[in-house]
Amino acid sequence: MHHPVLEFVHAGDIVSLRHVPPTRTLLQVLREDLGLTATKEGCNEGDCGACTVVLGEQRGRQIKYSAVNACIRLAHSVHGMAVWTAQDLAGADGTPHPVQQALLQQHASQCGFCTPGFAMSLFGLYQNQVCQGQPVSRALAQQTLSGNLCRCTGYRPILAAAQQMAELPLVRQDETRLLSQLELLAHAGQGLEADLSYKSPKTLAALLAERAAQPQAQLVAGCTDVALWINKLHMDFGTVLDLTQVAELRVISQDANTLTLGAAVSLTDAFAALLAERPQLHSFLQRFAGLPVRNSGTLGGNIANGSPIGDSMPLLIALHARVVLASVRGSRELALDALYTGYRQNLMAGDEVLTHIKVPRPTVNEFLRVYKVSKRQEDDISAVCLAVRIELHDGQLDCVSIGVGGVAATPVRARQTEAALTGQVWSQALIERAKTTLRGEFAPISDMRASSGYRTLLLGNLLQRFWLESLGQSPVSLDDLSLEDLPA
Repeated sequence: MHHPVLEFVHAGDIVSLRHVPPTRTLLQVLREDLGLTATKEGCNEGDCGACTVVLGEQRGRQIKYSAVNACIRLAHSVHGMAVWTAQDLAGADGTPHPVQQALLQQHASQCGFCTPGFAMSLFGLYQNQVCQGQPVSRALAQQTLSGNLCRCTGYRPILAAAQQMAELPLVRQDETRLLSQLELLAHAGQGLEADLSYKSPKTLAALLAERAAQPQAQLVAGCTDVALWINKLHMDFGTVLDLTQVAELRVISQDANTLTLGAAVSLTDAFAALLAERPQLHSFLQRFAGLPVRNSGTLGGNIANGSPIGDSMPLLIALHARVVLASVRGSRELALDALYTGYRQNLMAGDEVLTHIKVPRPTVNEFLRVYKVSKRQEDDISAVCLAVRIELHDGQLDCVSIGVGGVAATPVRARQTEAALTGQVWSQALIERAKTTLRGEFAPISDMRASSGYRTLLLGNLLQRFWLESLGQSPVSLDDLSLEDLPA
């Protein structure tokens, strides 16, 4: 096996690197190979945001800017893109970028270790918002910084800096030159020679052929979980097969009945499509990891990974989502809740790839809520995730679907509770019976996130909350509060 040449644009030039192993992370390349040490290593698991960088990817005649965690991004996955680090913000003459100037003026740094990550998340916001003539609200700033942790400065001055940077003289990137460089790299390509250690096919046919030829290759799509195996478990892979550049898997489409999401669509873009049809999901989807993780991770990867605490699956199960599995032998479609056979195990054959997720569009009588309970409000893993969808006609439940995470070895449907509710009159008495059924349907374990008893109690309590919200009552929770609402 030999390693493909890795090329990307940095600081106005095309960087070309050879002999980069397939499991080397972008953070390692930046710090150790290129000496760009302003990008910090903190947790090395995508949790703290100290390693945040911004990627630029060509979309037609425009550049899409995305803040990502360099520590859980495989280096070869940025081939053909542009990369900005905290060392690239100031002008050639040393003039601070508006992001830096705003952080300075608002005294938004103390120890400074996390500051480069904050600056890069704000730079992504600056490019996507300020340079497009859009204001920066405090709420938008909070969402943007959801993947960055600060232990000493406090968030008030950082949020103030996010809003102030839009008031400073505008600084734009030379996108004309950048587009020409990205087009040059796209034309060069990486190739799919048989002995390459890292392969990134551009078409579905090429992906399926590679998968059939090398079923032992590690399939990646965003790497937000696989990179943890590398960083924390010290796993190594001789061959990596990256599906994120497959054109057919990066498409979102819809017809009268179904929203179809390609498996390589980022969580950010997939959630935006879901949110456009179901605005009530806003709070839940914003709590799925942090923005840098959502920018890198893919919906297909989250599903295929099959973690029992993967937050997208309970929602998709409640929505009766279906998945498409494909190989050179053909394709098949099955309900998402039928995909899993055990802890991180599924029905996919060695030569199959999950290619699409099909989500039914909302109906007129649909009432849907998803609840996530975790120790931290932002950027945390669920203790329990409960998604409930009902259809009511004249006070009677015609359709009930419930997806649950954190209570079994896989994401699951609460089939017994669904059966107990379907066809019944929607009432408090019914909910009391259903709470007992739901609490008895699973035997969750105790771990560092929650005890078995707490998880069981939560199931019933969240179902009670769903009942209250269906009546128009909204119990106050942290989901509904902003930083301004919290006591000083």
